[in-house]
Amino acid sequence: MITHGNEIKLFAGNSNLPLAQTIAKKLNTSLGEVEVSKFSDGETNVHIGETVRGRDLFIIQSTSAPVNDNLMELLIMIDAAKRASAGRITAVMPYFGYARQDRKARSRDPITAKLVADLLTSAGADRILTMDLHAAQIQGFFNIPVDNLLGGPTLYNYYADKLSEDFIVVSPDIGSVNRSRKVAERLGVPLAIVDKRRPRANVTEVMNIIGEVKGKRCLLVDDMIDTGETICHGAQALVDAGAGEIKACCTHAVLSGDAIQRLKDSAIDELVMLDTIYLPEEKRLPKMKILSTADIWAAAIENVYLDKPMSKIYD
Repeated sequence: MITHGNEIKLFAGNSNLPLAQTIAKKLNTSLGEVEVSKFSDGETNVHIGETVRGRDLFIIQSTSAPVNDNLMELLIMIDAAKRASAGRITAVMPYFGYARQDRKARSRDPITAKLVADLLTSAGADRILTMDLHAAQIQGFFNIPVDNLLGGPTLYNYYADKLSEDFIVVSPDIGSVNRSRKVAERLGVPLAIVDKRRPRANVTEVMNIIGEVKGKRCLLVDDMIDTGETICHGAQALVDAGAGEIKACCTHAVLSGDAIQRLKDSAIDELVMLDTIYLPEEKRLPKMKILSTADIWAAAIENVYLDKPMSKIYD
């Protein structure tokens, strides 16, 4: 079995071409020639237009909305590369869809994150590169190496020169406490927590604030913003508790349903997000700022290709 290619090759699906093109520029290369289209009945069609025999392939594709289409694109691209005798295939997934279905919340529920892991492995992926998995244990769903990169350093580097004595990091729910604590420790500021109850899926009810936020400049930290309910309710709770300026940040801007309008009407003054999911210009709000992760991906891809450790890429 060939375990390592003799030349790096980058390919990209349709989910986040701007990020893929920027990564290619950082690596002083260009994206490989691939045609990803649909047949008249909606089936995905992939054709790789250049030789990949023995090459080290990196296929860049976020499995964001439309999730199923983008996932199928990735699986078929992996299969095409495997059947073309690629040396090693790494799926570069800036955003890993279905990550929230990582356990059985109720009887007879699926564990779809494990199913997706099995599909990627069966298709022929030799390694997964992703960022800020919603649940870290998803790495254990794979029988191949998984590198879960961190979006946090990019975010707290952005805020490092914007600190003041009244700055505080806020976790929008209990589940984000560990992530928020790491940011608070790195920035050297206090931590507060929004304690909430979720009566049903995508509906939140704020209960109380743990910590002193009155008159503070607050930074809400989460791994993803989907419908915007959690982050917007958290921001309103901070306003009700007497907070001053309210900022928010996340790695993955899923922004489904009415999230854009909800964020527009919210008490959030600035929302900083990473570019793991492509957000069209027409959906961007003046209060939004998007930070590039291309440097991290380029460094990670180079380290995988050269068999170097990942720990140094955040230095």
